[in-house]
Amino acid sequence: MKTPLEGLRILELGHFVAAPFCTRLLADLGADVIKVEPRQGDPVRQWGDMVDGHSLWWSVHGRNKRCVTLDLKSEKGRALVLRLVARCDAVVENFRPGHLDKLGLGAEVMRGVRPGLIITHISGYGQDGPYRDRAAFGVIGEAIGGLRYLTNHPPGTSDLPPVRVGVSIGDSISGIYAAFGLMAALWQRDRVGGDDQARTVDAALTESVLSLMEGVLPEYGALGKIRAPSGGGLATAAPSNAYPSRDGCWVLIGANSEPLFAKLAQVMGQPELADMPCYQGNKARVENVAALDALITQWTRTLDADELLARLGEADIPSSKAYTAADCAADPQYIARGMVRRVEDGWFGCEVLHPGIVPHVPEAPGRVRWTGPRIGAHNDEVYGGLLGLADSEIAALRAEGVI
Repeated sequence: MKTPLEGLRILELGHFVAAPFCTRLLADLGADVIKVEPRQGDPVRQWGDMVDGHSLWWSVHGRNKRCVTLDLKSEKGRALVLRLVARCDAVVENFRPGHLDKLGLGAEVMRGVRPGLIITHISGYGQDGPYRDRAAFGVIGEAIGGLRYLTNHPPGTSDLPPVRVGVSIGDSISGIYAAFGLMAALWQRDRVGGDDQARTVDAALTESVLSLMEGVLPEYGALGKIRAPSGGGLATAAPSNAYPSRDGCWVLIGANSEPLFAKLAQVMGQPELADMPCYQGNKARVENVAALDALITQWTRTLDADELLARLGEADIPSSKAYTAADCAADPQYIARGMVRRVEDGWFGCEVLHPGIVPHVPEAPGRVRWTGPRIGAHNDEVYGGLLGLADSEIAALRAEGVI
């Protein structure tokens, strides 16, 4: 069976994280993504750990995409963009709002050569509103979306800054929403036979994060309550936290239902806990969570992580060690489902570990067709094969610094 998005062609006018993450998800499912980069390449090529000057992050970030170089500020470069647009179903971009218009590549211009083109914008605050023109990165989206306030220890327990999630979560979340919006627009367009109506997707980093904030807004609106940081636990259920083992690991235990808490109490050798009024029912356990977590911690510190997890597993209590990269790479479940893959990367002359493709489509599982390519790796293939430029024309464009 063909991959789910085979036959779909997308032009990426993106840089850094959000738009490239969006298109990588689509490319993994079979879409033909043509990524336009400046001649020096996407800045992310210089991020993260390097091997011989090549980014290991880029190996994943740019995979399954055809990468071409192009000077968007040149007249000939803009002409090439429009020729590419004419051959694409959608454009994904994450410049500041209005930037493409200044380059002469606004929505009307692009749709003039490709009626029905779906344009997906990813920006800090969206394409309109009073913050439209403000600078933003993912961390700012996380802050304004309410996430950074909550990723902290409970009030009064630490003077350190609120903890950052260890990846570019704001950018990635907006990329996921953008991919979802793009596919919804494509479905709407193509279900009626591919009409030429303009369809735009406007994904803001701030809004993408805020949309994940569960009951934060309704709780404030109805009760005036501002949800406070809760550290490693859940503010609404207990026990559910990370607990230290004897050998220095953190083990997460989720026993926040009556049957599970009774099992945990039994495994701890303290079955009477389940019958104590202060721990009967989730509401009581939440109100007394500090004392309960202290008891659980006292127990977990007596066991190494493997023994602790074995006992919890035998009792069928949701639990796991807080995984490191090494734990993820060795996990048999990930390996069985192809979520950790060894992929040959020519830049490094060896296999590189990649995360698998999400979502998993058993009937047509996607694959890593190639890793993040070199700058301009597909110039000849795209400009010559797709657009039909002669070798001499491509050589001239190179000499002029257009590509």
